[in-house]
Amino acid sequence: MIRKVYCIGELLIDFIAENQGSDLSKANIYTKKAGGAPANVACAIAKLGGKSSFVGSVGEDPFGSFLLNVLDANGVDISLAQRYKTFTTMAFVSIAEDGERDFVFSRGADKELIYDPSLKKDFKESIVHLGAATALLGGALEKAYGHYFFDALTEKAFISFDPNFRGDLWKDNKDVFIKKCMPYVEKSNLCKFSLEEAQLLSGEENLDEACDVLHEIGANTITITLGNKGTLVSTRKFRETVPSIKVNPVDTTGAGDAFIGCLLQQIATSHTIDPALEDKSLLTQMVQKANKAGAITTTNFGAIESMPDKKQMYD
Repeated sequence: MIRKVYCIGELLIDFIAENQGSDLSKANIYTKKAGGAPANVACAIAKLGGKSSFVGSVGEDPFGSFLLNVLDANGVDISLAQRYKTFTTMAFVSIAEDGERDFVFSRGADKELIYDPSLKKDFKESIVHLGAATALLGGALEKAYGHYFFDALTEKAFISFDPNFRGDLWKDNKDVFIKKCMPYVEKSNLCKFSLEEAQLLSGEENLDEACDVLHEIGANTITITLGNKGTLVSTRKFRETVPSIKVNPVDTTGAGDAFIGCLLQQIATSHTIDPALEDKSLLTQMVQKANKAGAITTTNFGAIESMPDKKQMYD
């Protein structure tokens, strides 16, 4: 049985400044890329042979068409995507000389997602992945997001949560972000964090202490991606850092999305999910493979086009 993974959240345009090393005020040429963590995850799953569906909203403009075409070309089910009569959400990004990211976010259609109650029945025996980059910023999306979360709980779906914290979006409202994430951390079957997110949501710098706090909140299985150091896996029974493969990274964009996408694709094909996550040997093997997917993604520019397919993973 291959379970479908429903990826809920944002799909947007990333305009990447070509003159890296300067702030946006000096940028003249941009490269258009498909972005949005949940959409990236959906593509990672589909490219590896899994079944994924994207649930989100884009504008009724050429950018929205471009984004949906990218997902469709990569095998993602876009039948549940909505289009809204406004512009597609956009992000303009450059890296300044001091290494700080210069970021301008223009929010449009992603926040307009309307809850579809008919989806609830499809969540049974499925996986629901919730990426929270823009989903907790308000608008209809946040309401729909909460409804889908409740539906997934009611239907006993396997729930995956990635907070996708973006400091540029929250600035002085980190406490609000933390508070909004807590119900998802408490009830999700699998939580994927970056190092920064694990420390932010737990309030602890030490990773062992951070894991203890997150488990106390309610998280069952935790993965904390640590870049070239691998991934810390923590359950209530064991804790281990799984190493990654060595690569020469070019662009780390989307590496975490490729990781969780690959992990979910493997979970989706497991005969039984919960026992698989409780099996230390099996879980670490799955994380090791997911680490490889994340590492491969860093070796080229652009998240979706750099994510591995089945042939790249098994060659």
